[in-house]
Parts: sequence; C-alpha cells; structure tokens
Amino acid sequence: MSVLPVLAWFLLVIAVLATVYWAIVLLRVRRIASTRPTVRCGLDSPEPEGGWPSVSVVIPAHNEERVIDRCVRSILDQDYPRLEVIVVLDRCTDRTLEILQSIASDDDRLLLIENDDCPPDWAGKCNAAKIGSSRASGDMLLFVDADTDAHRDVIRAAVGLARERGLDLLSLLSTLTCNSTFERNSQPVASMTLMSLYPMDIINRPSQKRSFANGQFMLFERKQYESIGGHDAVKEVLLEDIAFARCVNRAGGRIHILNADGMFNCSMYSTPEAFRNGWMRIFLEGCRRKPARMRKIAFRVLFTGCILPLAMVLAVGTGVATYMLSNHLVGLMAMSAGFFCLLMQFGTLAEIHRMGRQPMTSVWRHPLGAVVVSGILRRAAEVISSGTPVVWAGKTYILEPR
Repeated sequence: MSVLPVLAWFLLVIAVLATVYWAIVLLRVRRIASTRPTVRCGLDSPEPEGGWPSVSVVIPAHNEERVIDRCVRSILDQDYPRLEVIVVLDRCTDRTLEILQSIASDDDRLLLIENDDCPPDWAGKCNAAKIGSSRASGDMLLFVDADTDAHRDVIRAAVGLARERGLDLLSLLSTLTCNSTFERNSQPVASMTLMSLYPMDIINRPSQKRSFANGQFMLFERKQYESIGGHDAVKEVLLEDIAFARCVNRAGGRIHILNADGMFNCSMYSTPEAFRNGWMRIFLEGCRRKPARMRKIAFRVLFTGCILPLAMVLAVGTGVATYMLSNHLVGLMAMSAGFFCLLMQFGTLAEIHRMGRQPMTSVWRHPLGAVVVSGILRRAAEVISSGTPVVWAGKTYILEPR
C-alpha cells in the first residue's frame, strides 16, 4: 500500500506541470485571437483609391468532379465588380470538363483551358497554375484550390485588406470540413500541429522572415508574382505555397496569413488514405524535410494529446484510491490536480476549435487524432530518411533530407 501515495505524488507533480503547459497554450491562443487575424476584418475595408482592382482567379483542376461545381459557382457568385475565372483542366479523365462546360455556357467570365501534358521537371499543379496565370489579365492574381468553396464576400474582403495593408501576398487558412469520421477524428489535430509550426501572430509581424502561405487561397499583387518569377520559381516543389512565401520574403515583400473564419471552406480529402498521404506531404515540407524535427513533433503530439490525458485519468483514479485507503491529503491533491488539468486541456482545445470553426465533438476525439497525426509524422520521417518515393497528383518525387 505504500506504493500508492508515491504514485499519487508523482502524478500530482505531472498534473501541475501539465496544467501550467496548457495554461500557457491558452494564453497564447487568446493573444492570437485578440489580434483578430480574420479575413472578416476586410468586410469594412473601403474601396481602394482608384477603384477595385481587377482579379483573375486561377483554379488548377485534376479530376475534380467531386467538388468542382461547388467551387466554381461560389467564385462566380462573388460580390466583386471586376472578376475573371480561369480553370485549367490538368489531364482530367473524369467528368470535370462536362460539369464546367454546363457552367461556362451561362457565364462568359469563365474560361476553360484543357492541358494534356506536364513537363518532367514540373509539378502538375504548378504547371497548370502557370498556364492559367499566363492567360490572366487581372491586376491581382488569386490561386484557389478546386476542393474549396467561398462566401460571396471573401474576395472583396481579401482585396480590401491586401490593398489597405500594402500586402504582396495574402493567404487564408480555410475552414476545414469535418463531415466524415476520419475528418472529425484527425483534421483538427493535423491543422493544429501545422499552425504550431507557423503561428499567425508571428508570421504576420512586419520583421518576421518565417515563411508560410496556404495554397488553397493565395492572393498576389501581379507585380510581385511576376517579379519573383511566378510559378517558374517553384515548379518542382512538392508544397508550392510555403515555397512562394519564402520567395516573397526573400524579395522583401509583405505577407499576411489570416483565418477564413467560415468565409472560405475546404474539403481536403475524401478518404482516410488520401488524408494520410496529403498531410504527410504537408508535414514533409512544413518541417523542411528534417526527419529529426518530424520525430520530435510526433512525440510531442502523442505525449500532449494522448499520454498526458491518460495520465491525468490515472491521477484521478490513483487520487481517489489514495484518499480512501491511506492518505487523505495526498489523495485529494492528486485527484483535484488531475481533474483540473483535464478541464484545462479540453477547455484550451475547445477554444482552438472555436477559432477554427471545428466541431466541438472533435475535442473529445483529440487523443485518437493525436495517435493518427503522430503516426503520419513518423511515417514522413521514415519516408525522407529512407528515400522512399512520394507519389502526389500523378507525379513521383524522391525527396532528400535537409
């Protein structure tokens, strides 16, 4: 029986330290929220001097029959006066063209470009985006993924903010769908992990050179896009958005990353396998192909998201047993600390989910999501260390560690 109070003391110390950790995370989250890093701020932006600039929206599409109708119609429905929409059908073999032709017949702002090949030294999406940008006439270029849909005011809000703040690149963190079980389990944990690497309050500092953008929504000033070499500058990159951000930073341009706050949504992956492969690709480049960093983050995600809450449940149980069988004070302290830590952790996660407009039910799924995301990170480290080919969008990449 003497072992029980010792275990209770040990778990009590762990609970106190974990509570401090989650309190720091909560303070950081609330500090970020206080800066209102949301595109909704742009709804109040006045019309830029000289009028609203023309915007060319370029949408690369590779076999996107699942989502293309919703995406294109939401862009064409924008409350914006000067807009053209260019969809580049990149080696499509499904019904994407048929769906788009029915939309184009009713709206002459929509231009369809069919592309049948991809140069061997280009990523398919980058090649399609370059083709689209070469036909664009807008003062600003907006690159949008085909698996997204937009609130009718999002382009006006984004353009207003970009011109008001003198930005060369404005990118949005889309609101991710959580419709399927695997999304509800793991999507919030995956996006939370990525944003811990690239916090918005740091990325948006004028003096900050940590580079990040989200390829689902990238709004460029045309002059900046052309001055850095356009998509030629990132043609072979697996994750072109972060590469673009680095190019803009090196050129001395200004970048902001903002929360879409429900004004721009993305249905990233339709199957668990696509989810795992897609997020592996994101973490590979987000961690700059450093296996040691991926393994470190994998451990942190698993420890904080799964092991710690299990330890706190154990602390509560051990505290109850200690209180009843041997030491009232130690048992009460261990039980209370474990319970309070659980409240702090899930309260902090709830705040993060609220900011990202993720379902609150996913808070209770967080430990399971942590296991999945940790596994993706470990797999990414293994892939980069072993030189295993990565297949993405019909192209094979051999990545080297850095």
